[in-house]
Amino acid sequence: MELIKLISKYNDLGIADVIDHERFNLIAIDHHSTRIEGSTLTEIETQVLINEGRTPNGKPLGESLMVTDHHAALLFTIENAKAKKSLTVGLLQQINAVVMKSTGKVYNTMLGTVDSSTGAFRKGNVTAGVSYFPNFDKVEQLTKALIQKLNEAMSSQLTVDEQLKLSFDAHFNLVSIHPYYDGNGRTSRLLMNYIQAYYGLPLAIVQSENKAAYIQALVDTRQREDIQIFRDFMAGEYAYLLNKEINAFEQMKKPLKGPGFTFLF
Repeated sequence: MELIKLISKYNDLGIADVIDHERFNLIAIDHHSTRIEGSTLTEIETQVLINEGRTPNGKPLGESLMVTDHHAALLFTIENAKAKKSLTVGLLQQINAVVMKSTGKVYNTMLGTVDSSTGAFRKGNVTAGVSYFPNFDKVEQLTKALIQKLNEAMSSQLTVDEQLKLSFDAHFNLVSIHPYYDGNGRTSRLLMNYIQAYYGLPLAIVQSENKAAYIQALVDTRQREDIQIFRDFMAGEYAYLLNKEINAFEQMKKPLKGPGFTFLF
């Protein structure tokens, strides 16, 4: 399988051991995941914000808060994955709470008030474009069932191919349950990253420029009830990322020809 060969080459090259590689990779995840959700920060602006705490001029503060909260949630997710913490409904709610810490809203419903910055399940029905999600009264049960299935799968010996598919499937299923009022996409992508980090795999990124294709893959998978559609989309995103990093690393390692560098003064 192409992805297995790419992962093997990625690991053999020692890309993850390059100084600051992990930091820049995490910032790339922050950038693309929040941009899918409406942030207009560039990747450079995201780097400066995360590394130096400087918000970009002319951009809404809420977008910077979305990015910094996502970075905190990503670090929290990876920390728990590397510690081999078991997946629980509570852990998912904690991740969503960090994602929505600064931008969450209070929703008043007939069944009570829900603060979306706490990781609480929604108490109302929601739609997104052409997608209709399960009734709110099924959310908790469906989320528990998903966690149980994931834990059962992770308790067995999985091949690398099976580990990847499990991470993609978890992503699709959580975002399709849509258990929260907000932050479902970010939390679902973090769940995918949790499983990848748990197994020591490179972390996947959904490229923000592929947002339309990403949404279409989600819609088509639901409508046709064929998980392979979403798996194929994510495999393409994953292959693109690994090839990009491998090529960049190999270019960096090439010996200089001639002077190789010119002082510009």
